[in-house]
Amino acid sequence: MRFPRRPRSSRGPRPPRLLAAAFLTPLLAGCFASSGGDDDAASGADGGPRLRVALAFPPTENLSPYGADATILSRLGVTEGLTALDANGAAAPALAASWRRVDDRNWLFTLREAAFQDGTEVTPAAVAASLTHATEAQPVPAALSGVTFTAKAEGGTGVRVTTVAPDPVLPLRLSSPGLAVLAPKAYGKKGAVDPVGTATGPFELTEVTGATAAGLDRFDDYWGGRAQALGVDVRFIADGTARANALRTAEVDVAEAIPVAQAATLDADTRRETATTRTISLLLNAKSGVFKDPALRAAARAAVDTSALAEGVYEGHADAGAGIYGPAVTWAEGKRVQPAGRVKAAAPGGASLTLATYDNRPELPEAAQVLKQQLEKAGFKVKLEVREYSRLESDALAGRFDAFVGARNSLLDTGDPVSLLASDFTCDGGYNLALLCDKDVDRLVAKAQTVADTGERQDAALAAEAAVLGTDTVVPLVHQRVVTGVGAEVEGVLLDPYERTLVGAGTRR
Repeated sequence: MRFPRRPRSSRGPRPPRLLAAAFLTPLLAGCFASSGGDDDAASGADGGPRLRVALAFPPTENLSPYGADATILSRLGVTEGLTALDANGAAAPALAASWRRVDDRNWLFTLREAAFQDGTEVTPAAVAASLTHATEAQPVPAALSGVTFTAKAEGGTGVRVTTVAPDPVLPLRLSSPGLAVLAPKAYGKKGAVDPVGTATGPFELTEVTGATAAGLDRFDDYWGGRAQALGVDVRFIADGTARANALRTAEVDVAEAIPVAQAATLDADTRRETATTRTISLLLNAKSGVFKDPALRAAARAAVDTSALAEGVYEGHADAGAGIYGPAVTWAEGKRVQPAGRVKAAAPGGASLTLATYDNRPELPEAAQVLKQQLEKAGFKVKLEVREYSRLESDALAGRFDAFVGARNSLLDTGDPVSLLASDFTCDGGYNLALLCDKDVDRLVAKAQTVADTGERQDAALAAEAAVLGTDTVVPLVHQRVVTGVGAEVEGVLLDPYERTLVGAGTRR
C-alpha cells in the first residue's frame, strides 16, 4: 500500500542541535524505506544515497507501536520516546531534554523543541495524550506490565507522569520502543494507531508493500539535524541465507541477523559481531498439556545439553545458557542466585508434546531439532512445528504448543531487568509465552519493582530470576552474539546489545 505524500511544514529548516545530535547519534535507530529513484540520482548535495536494508522480521501488527512492530519502527529511526538508552543501559535524553523526580510517584519531564512528521509541534499536551493512549492499549505494552500511570501537560514544556505506585525506573521504562510518542492524528477509533507521518525520528515511513518491503524518506525537520541519507529502502527477508546473499551481491547495504552458517562466507570487513542481551530459551507451557506437571518440566530441563547448542548449532557465536540474563548483562556475573524449590524429575513415559519455533532466525529450527532429539532420548515423544514468526506468535501466547523455542532480548523493552520478569513470567504479563502464574514469582517480582537503589534492584531481580528458573518453565539455552552484515562503504550503523537501533541520522554510504 502506498501512502500519499503530505505537504511539508511551511517554516524554514530547524537549526541543528549539534550537541544533542552528537550525543544521541549512537542511540537513535534507523529507518523504514521510502520509494526512491535510481541511487545515483537520489544522491547529491542535500544528502547521500538511499540506504538499502534487509530485516528478518516483517510487520505482524500493522506497524502498531504497542507490540513486536515497535522495535522495527525504532530500529529504522521512525519513532522516539521521551528517553533513550545509552551504551551502559542508563536513561538518556531523547524528546525529553531533562527530567527530575518530584517525589515517590511524580516525575517531571522537560521537552526539547521538536516537530512531528506531520508538521505539528511536539507539545506537552500531545506527549501526554500519546502516553495515555499507550496505557489504554490492549494488550498492554510490555514496558507497562504491572505499572499504571497518568500523564498530564504542565506549563509550556513540561509533562508530569504520576504512577499509582512508586516506580524508581520510570525514565528507563519510557525509553521503550513501545512507548514512542506520536502526533495526535496517529490515534484512530478502537485503539488503531498509525505511525505513518506521525512520528518524530530522522526518517518518515511513507510506503509499505505488504510484508515484503517498506520505504522511508528523510524527515528534514528532525530536531537533531537532517539525516545523512536521503531515505531507506527496506526489504523483509525471512530467509537468513537470502539476507546474506543480498549483502554479498550488493543488493543491500545492511543485513541484520546473519545466520552463523553464513557468517564465515562474508568478508571480514563486512561482518560485525555484537554481544547482546538476547537469550535463546526453551519455554514450557505451565498452564495446560504435558508440562502442566512440574515433574515433567523438570525432566525436560534435565534432558537439555546447552553446550551442544552453543558449540554445535551456534558454532561458537553464542555462550551456553547461564540464566535469563546473559554475559552481556555484566552486573549479573558473580551475583546469580541458585534456583530453589525445584521438584524431582519424573520419567516421561512416552508423554507426547508439540515443540514450536520460527525460522526468521535460522538457528532456531536447528536448535529445536537438537532439542527434539534430546527430549526423545529422555523418553518424550516430540512433534516439531516450524513457522514464520508472524504466523506463530498468537498461537504461542494462546498456549497452543507444549514447548516453544524463542529468542528474547532481556533488556529490549525497558532496559530494566525487573520489567522483563513482569512481562514474561507473571500472571498478568503481556508476553508470557510459558503461561506461568506462580504466586511466589509474582511476589518477588512485585517486591523488586519497588526497589530504587540500582545495586539492590539488581539483587532483587536475580532473586526473582531464581524463582522463575525454579519453576522449570524456562530453560535458558544460549546467549546469542548477533552477526550483522554491513557493506564496506557504509558508515554509522548503530549496533547495540539491546537491539533497539540499526540505522540512524548518521548512517550513510
